[in-house]
Amino acid sequence: MASALDIMQAGNPPRAAFVDFPLGHTVGPPFDPEQQYRIVRDGFRAFEAISAPGEIVHLDGTWPSGDDWKAQAARADGGDTRSPRDETPRYQTEEDRRLAEAHAGD
Repeated sequence: MASALDIMQAGNPPRAAFVDFPLGHTVGPPFDPEQQYRIVRDGFRAFEAISAPGEIVHLDGTWPSGDDWKAQAARADGGDTRSPRDETPRYQTEEDRRLAEAHAGD
């Protein structure tokens, strides 16, 4: 279960549940145990129901203050100073690179 869809898709998990919430708050806002329990229960149900490898189920959820957090997260004027995501593979070791390239397309 995660709230970073592009990362989840790139990781190609055997099965997953996506929640469109701010990073770090996958099961809901702090101090809202009712919503947190609901999301966790929905996630378990989704994991049981998924039948196709790599399937990602989108769980319903509404962030209490609406979607304003998305605009803040997308700001490029100093709020988030990380480099943009790219498609360049990175490996911890040269052996990792060699193994990944050898298995590409399996």
